[in-house]
Amino acid sequence: MRLADFILQETETILVEWEAFAATLLPAASGMTSLALRDHAKQILEAVAKDLSTPQTRETQSEKSKGRVPKLFGTPETAAETHAVLRARGGFDVNQLVAEYRALRASVLRLWIDAGDPDETNLDDIVRFNEAIDQAIAESISFFSAQVDQARNLLLGMLGHDMRSPLNTILMTAQYLGALNAGASVSEAASRLIQSGSSMKTLLDDLVDFNRTRLGLGIKVNIAALNLASLFAGELEQLRGANPGRLIELETAGDTRGFWDGPRLQQLLRNLVANAIIHGAAGAPIRVMLTGAETSVALEVKNNGPAIKKEIVDRIFDPLARGVGQDNQDDSTGGLGLGLYIVREIALAHGGEVNVHSDNSETVFIVSLPRQK
Repeated sequence: MRLADFILQETETILVEWEAFAATLLPAASGMTSLALRDHAKQILEAVAKDLSTPQTRETQSEKSKGRVPKLFGTPETAAETHAVLRARGGFDVNQLVAEYRALRASVLRLWIDAGDPDETNLDDIVRFNEAIDQAIAESISFFSAQVDQARNLLLGMLGHDMRSPLNTILMTAQYLGALNAGASVSEAASRLIQSGSSMKTLLDDLVDFNRTRLGLGIKVNIAALNLASLFAGELEQLRGANPGRLIELETAGDTRGFWDGPRLQQLLRNLVANAIIHGAAGAPIRVMLTGAETSVALEVKNNGPAIKKEIVDRIFDPLARGVGQDNQDDSTGGLGLGLYIVREIALAHGGEVNVHSDNSETVFIVSLPRQK
């Protein structure tokens, strides 16, 4: 009997073994019903049997063995894909998911061989069966990973959002204590609270923005008329106060008026200057240049220091690439490695772009911002 016919004829026997194995995958399988344990296994077996019964050329077989099975746009999820999503939601891990397929492969081949059905003319069935199982595993892992990533991003996004309220309360209380003038010790303690709270708020803001982009929502911007020269002058004044040991210069030229999201561009500038402070030469100034052109405004943030290695430049805006390419990396800053990624996303949200140039004399980040009139 051909393997496809055997699978269809002995489906129930195979499913009994699938269910028995799935029940051992603890703690996720604890308390699951028979129907839940067998989730989509029958449909997976039917898909495998159909694949075995479908004629295929050697070329098609070779492409399948390399994972190059085309999937038409708009086609519904396969049984393996749906099974993966439900297993992820049920608390299974990826190793348990793969173990189900390994057990299924061994179970089907053992039952078929024990039945005495294989012969030399059916050996190709084994090859094609393994290919079909491998394809199901690939589909399952792809959807399982996507489901886990989405759940993690949602959790981190909600965590960052929910932590903002108590953090804002801490900051407001610290600011109130600082305004009381209740002695030097109280003022110093309040100042430390404000500085630490502001650092935490920056981390949370970056985390929330990162998760928005990972969920496909992008950076949200609210466009309004503003003057970047005035906006950035105020932001740099605050940065000088927070970093009294560093010289931060601002140069402006041309028309710097346009339509942008002010708070977002303050965040962009803050991240670029913070990066320059961390990785630039301690005794050299950080130079911020704002130049207005006919249709756009260019922002440049320059710092002296070691050059970024050429092979690193292409990755410097990747998320979680903390301190990448910087020889004087300081791990005490507590950053998440999201600052430059957020800079790029804010620039893109404004229809602009950001680039970096680095040599042994200086590193320059250049942001181009269309006026959006």
